[in-house]
Amino acid sequence: MTTSATVKPPRAPKGLEAYRPPASMLKGTHGDVIWYRDLDSNSPACLANARSNELVVYLSESVHGEPIAVSGIIALPKKAPIDGAYPVISWAHGTVGCADHCAPSRDTVDGEAHRFNVFPHPLLNKFLDRGWAVVMTDYEGLGTEGPHPYLLGKSEARGILDIVRAARQLHPELSDQFAIVGHSQGGQAALFGAHHAPEWTPELTLRGVAALAPASAIGSLVELACAGDAANEGHAFIALFITGALAGDPSIKREEVLTPEALEVYHHVEERGRIRLGYGDSWGRLTGKQLLRPEESASRTALFEQFRAMHPNLSIQAPIRISQALADQRVNAALTFILQGQLKNTNGDDRVTYRPYQEVAPVDDPELGPHFGLINTDSDAVTDWLAGLLPKVE
Repeated sequence: MTTSATVKPPRAPKGLEAYRPPASMLKGTHGDVIWYRDLDSNSPACLANARSNELVVYLSESVHGEPIAVSGIIALPKKAPIDGAYPVISWAHGTVGCADHCAPSRDTVDGEAHRFNVFPHPLLNKFLDRGWAVVMTDYEGLGTEGPHPYLLGKSEARGILDIVRAARQLHPELSDQFAIVGHSQGGQAALFGAHHAPEWTPELTLRGVAALAPASAIGSLVELACAGDAANEGHAFIALFITGALAGDPSIKREEVLTPEALEVYHHVEERGRIRLGYGDSWGRLTGKQLLRPEESASRTALFEQFRAMHPNLSIQAPIRISQALADQRVNAALTFILQGQLKNTNGDDRVTYRPYQEVAPVDDPELGPHFGLINTDSDAVTDWLAGLLPKVE
């Protein structure tokens, strides 16, 4: 695999057609650019401090070995690189849902996921100001064709890693030195990306991975939810967990694991973002006991095997940084504390840095709260940590 092509890949068409390349273009090596174009300058998906923001649709591979198209954004810094090479940050975004219109690169100011998509922008702009290129995958099936396999680690990892290859194919001035940073779903995805990097993109050198409030212990969370008697907007996440499990093991029969009430609203996963999945006419109307069938079956056993496989206690050959707001009501701080301990046992104490925050910057929106306030509070510290690992650019 080369970092530059003799002929530039084709320009993508305007509009949503860019997210649906024909099957005849899904050929080559994972990370190859299918097509690309500049993002509209007024798109809220653009990073304000970038010299350029490009939509890229690139070739990746599903966990079952099928060629797929994945979309994302490449943002280049305004600074000139030292020694002709920009270090790269591969950003893994947090939960927006599985509906295509929620993909970060397709964001609109009135979009359902807009507040989640733009909140990390100050952090990402800070990376650009340091002279680092920032690449941002939408993940498999989010924006592009097919379902998004939420929290399916290998799928997320491939999206995170292949966009670095794609960016270097378009821009030879990008270094092979990179780091992965992610929040929430993206924190879990970042850890999986770091785990798979040596074998999936061996030509790249991973300098570190930072996971902010990473999702973990999915099997335990599902068991806890199913024990409840009340309806809960958080049951939207159970629907999302199931998409990843079904993609990970197609032998799981939906009708064997979901109750009739859950089956009735399952199709909302592809139509609604996470917020609207939690409404009273969707997964938010279900009690815990209306989520999964209680009886044992081969599909139920396989489902929980997939949930357990989403847990990001992984061997990683690079420095690891975990940060967490102790008041986070979306990702439980106790679970993150357990995870960082497991990562230390797996990788050694000296490889893992854990940064808990008693208080984080207040966020007015209750849907964001301390879970997102962590991004602002941790911004300087995580940037400095990365600067100590990446090649100097100033």
